[in-house]
Amino acid sequence: QVQVVESGGGLVQAGGSLRLSCAASGRIASINAMGWYRQAPGKRRKLVAVISTGGSTNYADAVKGRFTISRGNAKSTVHLQMNSLKVEDTAVYYCEASRGGLDYWGQGTQVTVSS
Repeated sequence: QVQVVESGGGLVQAGGSLRLSCAASGRIASINAMGWYRQAPGKRRKLVAVISTGGSTNYADAVKGRFTISRGNAKSTVHLQMNSLKVEDTAVYYCEASRGGLDYWGQGTQVTVSS
């Protein structure tokens, strides 16, 4: 089992920045990749950014150039630096860890961007 916990959400004005953090614990030795997803009210959960164990990254077009995903000192920790935030970035952000063909999710952290 893998446990995933997010932190760092909050309220910010448009144009501002936030940094989200995610820590995985438990059976983390074989985690393949970790990523961030977001879900706005009434919409499907969508990929924001993902980072592999080798450090390769992939971003949704909507956040390219504004968001950066990175690993912490511990490979089981990832961060999402969000700059130039827009009102449309408002959502619940979920961290996901992939291991053995299974996906493990955190409970989510709310990010609200005001105009």
